[in-house]
Amino acid sequence: MQRLFPLTAALASSALLLTACGGSDSSGAAGSGESGAAVEEATVGISQFVEHPSLDAAREGFVAALEEGGYTEGENLTLDLQNASGDQGTSTSIASNLAGSDADLVLAIATPSAQGVAQAVTDRPVLFTAVTDPVEAGLVESLENPGGNVTGTTDMNPVAEQIALIKQLDPDAKSVGIIYSSGETNSQVQVEMAKEAAAEEGLEVVEKAVTNTSEVAQAAESFDTDAIYVPTDNKVVSGLEAVISAAEAKQIPLIAGEGDSVERGALITKGIDYEQLGRQTGEMAVRILAEGADPATMPVESQEETELVINMQAAERMGVEVPQELQDSAAQVIE
Repeated sequence: MQRLFPLTAALASSALLLTACGGSDSSGAAGSGESGAAVEEATVGISQFVEHPSLDAAREGFVAALEEGGYTEGENLTLDLQNASGDQGTSTSIASNLAGSDADLVLAIATPSAQGVAQAVTDRPVLFTAVTDPVEAGLVESLENPGGNVTGTTDMNPVAEQIALIKQLDPDAKSVGIIYSSGETNSQVQVEMAKEAAAEEGLEVVEKAVTNTSEVAQAAESFDTDAIYVPTDNKVVSGLEAVISAAEAKQIPLIAGEGDSVERGALITKGIDYEQLGRQTGEMAVRILAEGADPATMPVESQEETELVINMQAAERMGVEVPQELQDSAAQVIE
């Protein structure tokens, strides 16, 4: 078990790197079922829906894997990073910009960005990461056989195991509040899974849907439940501090969908490593760029291993006693 002490880190600021160098035409390979020519000097466009630690970690892992695969920014790699700041209209515009760019490959981070890019960019390889259900989102025909120019990695987390943590923390818990964005397919999928899991645990579910980050605080404050659950929802996670404050004020546990939210002040999660997920996606990019692999025949990848992460400072602030057996089984305990 690794015991971590909290670090305060500012989120990286949005960056738009405009490029003027020509890229290779890879349109013949995308979705054709045939291998394309290797790209020695690559331009990669990146559409990120919003900045928060999990998505930033996925992006950083992606770039690290590219470098390990022989593509180094400033040498034989140009990155065109564009951030939508959580705005769907901006995300759509970014997708159009990338469709008209000279990028050899496009990475989309998070479901809303991936949906826009997949619709706009049809003539070259597209990879996605941090997408919960690529099939439900309309990105691929199936996880095993994507069938087009789009593939990538899914961040589907063990939602049922996350909901089960509520009863492990408080066997007498009767209800859980769930905040999610009504406009994110990934969140809708997780909420349905959470409702099924909650029913198995004998928990009543109270849902609060928001349309933007500014509504998160009011939704969180309105709960009269024994716990709060936040899935991997981009808009809600962007406003996570408001949910943390509500949980502390109500003296109830906040269960998160991923580990970065626990580092920020949620109490507990069992989830995946987003930096590693990004690395997996970067390795897929290297296979496409360096080896000419075809996205149509590259199965969507996922992480099989998950980690239990607990924030003991958050537990104290929320008035929750964490059983020793949970602490002992955690991969990370933040003290």
